[in-house]
Amino acid sequence: QVQLVESGGGLVQPGGSLRLSCAASRSIFSIDAMGWYRQAPGKQRELVAVISHGGARTYGDSVKGRFTISRDNAKNAVYLQMNSLKPEDTAVYYCKATMGNDYWGQGTQVTVSS
Repeated sequence: QVQLVESGGGLVQPGGSLRLSCAASRSIFSIDAMGWYRQAPGKQRELVAVISHGGARTYGDSVKGRFTISRDNAKNAVYLQMNSLKPEDTAVYYCKATMGNDYWGQGTQVTVSS
């Protein structure tokens, strides 16, 4: 099992940047994949970005070229650098770890508004 805690959300103007962090309660070195998902009000949760154990990255179409996922095995953390933010990026962002089962964090709110 693993516990995940997200941080770094907040209010930002369109065109701005935020960096989300996901801290894991154990080593992430052997975790199959870690990712970021988001859910806006009235919408289904959707993939933002995933990084595999081997470092392969997958991005949702709406964030390609703007968001970057990375992992620091030494710090047991995964990050999401979000640039050129748009109002439609407003959502609760969740961290997920996949190792047999899926484990989710509690989420962090990102609001993009002027």
